[in-house]
Amino acid sequence: MLHASSQSSDLIGVFDSGVGGLTVLRELYRQLPNESILYFGDTARLPYGTRSRLEIEQFVREILVWMTAHRVKMVIMACNTSSALAIETVRQEFPGLPILGVILPGARAAVQKGKRIGVISTPATAQSDAYRQAILEVDATAQVWQVGCPEFVPLIEQGRINDLYTYQVVEQYLQPLLEQEIDTLVYGCTHYPHLAPVIRSIVPKSVQLIDPASHVVLAAAQELDVLGLRHTRPPKPTRFYVSGDPHPFVQISRQWLGCTPCVEQVRLSEVAEQVAS
Repeated sequence: MLHASSQSSDLIGVFDSGVGGLTVLRELYRQLPNESILYFGDTARLPYGTRSRLEIEQFVREILVWMTAHRVKMVIMACNTSSALAIETVRQEFPGLPILGVILPGARAAVQKGKRIGVISTPATAQSDAYRQAILEVDATAQVWQVGCPEFVPLIEQGRINDLYTYQVVEQYLQPLLEQEIDTLVYGCTHYPHLAPVIRSIVPKSVQLIDPASHVVLAAAQELDVLGLRHTRPPKPTRFYVSGDPHPFVQISRQWLGCTPCVEQVRLSEVAEQVAS
């Protein structure tokens, strides 16, 4: 069993397969402006959405070992696929570390808005049925339709949001949900808010769009208050790390953050050996 370090720092750890978690990071800046953030993007192994449960669990395990070495006080899994497939396992393996996922906060927000709920997500998240289960736990009378969207994450990571092809792909994925006359649409992947202008141009104005990022950060704020870990002094600069080439991450992050982040590369091969031993 792996234990979180008893020596806590001021850092909140946030991780995703790539730039998707920046939607959570922006919410952290907005809702918890005094918190210092450690951000990790597993860009060498994205997309996560076509991986198996065992692969995802191993990836998350390696990332959490690395983050606990940095003595984070909390981790937000800014990745729906990881939240769907690995969160229960790693919570047991890292019992001293608060770990928050995006699915339950997103499900709670969705049922407050509507009864006919569509979820767009990676194939792995859709196959896990995690959103349907979470939504029905909150409101058993809700109806849920899920669509796996394997092309979304690569298009976003490549910065192709305004391509005509992207509009065509979005329309294709949304069509089955629109045929069900959904009243609420959940971004079941933290990458997907980057597609908001495209999605909004296709779905009726009456459809409520749910971004779980804002709701998981609200949950994080409440957890920090309960644990007495909320930071009140000015934050340190966000520390960015990726497992792949930093340059593509820097280029696309500049668009979403309005500044150029300083990004370091981390090779998780040594961490993988530590986890396996």
